[in-house]
Amino acid sequence: MDYQATLDFLYSQLPQYQNVGGKAYKASLDNIINLCDVLNNPQNEFKSIHLAGTNGKGSTSSLLASVLTEAGYKVGLFTSPHLIDFRERVAINGKPITKEYVVSFVQEYKDKVQEIRPSFFEWTTALAFDYFANQKVDIAIIETGLGGRLDSSNIIKPLVSAITTIAIDHTQYLGSTLKEIAYEKGGIIKRSTPCVIGYGIEDEAKNELVRLANLSQSKLSIAPPLKAKYNCGLLGELQQYNIATVITVLEEVSDYFPEIDGKVIGLGFQNVTKNTLLRGRWEVLSDAPRIVADIAHNVQAVKVIVEQLDKEKYKNLHVVWGMVEDKDIKKVVSLLPVNATYYLCQPTIKRAMELPKLASYFEGKNIVYCDSCVNAYEKAKNNLGSEDFLLVSGSNFVVSEIIQNF
Repeated sequence: MDYQATLDFLYSQLPQYQNVGGKAYKASLDNIINLCDVLNNPQNEFKSIHLAGTNGKGSTSSLLASVLTEAGYKVGLFTSPHLIDFRERVAINGKPITKEYVVSFVQEYKDKVQEIRPSFFEWTTALAFDYFANQKVDIAIIETGLGGRLDSSNIIKPLVSAITTIAIDHTQYLGSTLKEIAYEKGGIIKRSTPCVIGYGIEDEAKNELVRLANLSQSKLSIAPPLKAKYNCGLLGELQQYNIATVITVLEEVSDYFPEIDGKVIGLGFQNVTKNTLLRGRWEVLSDAPRIVADIAHNVQAVKVIVEQLDKEKYKNLHVVWGMVEDKDIKKVVSLLPVNATYYLCQPTIKRAMELPKLASYFEGKNIVYCDSCVNAYEKAKNNLGSEDFLLVSGSNFVVSEIIQNF
């Protein structure tokens, strides 16, 4: 099989959460344990840092990877979902896993994959572990996919665990309260292993994380507010919260990575987009007129981008917007500005919310029905004045379909 045939096989044979939702969610670590046994447990061959959180874990993971890269280390980075190419999920020092490695891995273990019947994410996690071990990385930054306690990444033994934020999301899998969600995400806290939690986590969630850390006899550090803002290649006020978490994590692993100093940290933050493959976090697609893409898709994240919008200067606001079914659509849409034109679209995945249903939440707002995400973007761009602002948001998948076409 060539690379595309290999991906087609994976997509067709294995359930993928981003397409089918809960059918792909496996509330057990059995599959990944069995897969890694077949691979001779590569997850035990490299140092790691483990991250969970409702929002911010992708940015925090990339910021950590960038700092460690600037310090001269060989740094693996495992994140999800990808926006354009599957290989974005598994990278070393900003270079994605090779197509040849993906193909050879699938060919070698295809029979075992079919026998174990893992989810798409379980398969990808095993691939990442195998690649990082084979390439002998100095450190791997591992981001959870969903939750933490039962996430397939949760078989590693990290130097430190970090939890960026806790908010209401994925309630059908993680629980409906902050305490319940904190319990699931706090499942990455390992016995006698330091844990960092992000600045600003609400007390209900924080108290649960403290309880879990105490049970595990783990040193718990809460990221303090920054004394000064850092220049960061990722835009948006939320990044300062993520930076506070990164700095606290780096303090916990300083004995292992003595080359990290203030200069290296500053360069890591500034060069994060060059050193990693991260996109879609208040990403400026155009300055004149101003066009920004952000993958915000839940209440907490949308609050942040609305606050960010308030700091922008523009004449008219245009928004390309689409969502998937398993979100608190009503609450999310209630946060959006009234004085804007919304170009509603439906990303091409099974979980996407259909336009009539999505439009029903936009009562009182000016909406335009669009045939596709690309069509929505084209219509919005055609209506933009030189002093207008266009936001593309609501879902990873909306942003993905647009940035890979423009």
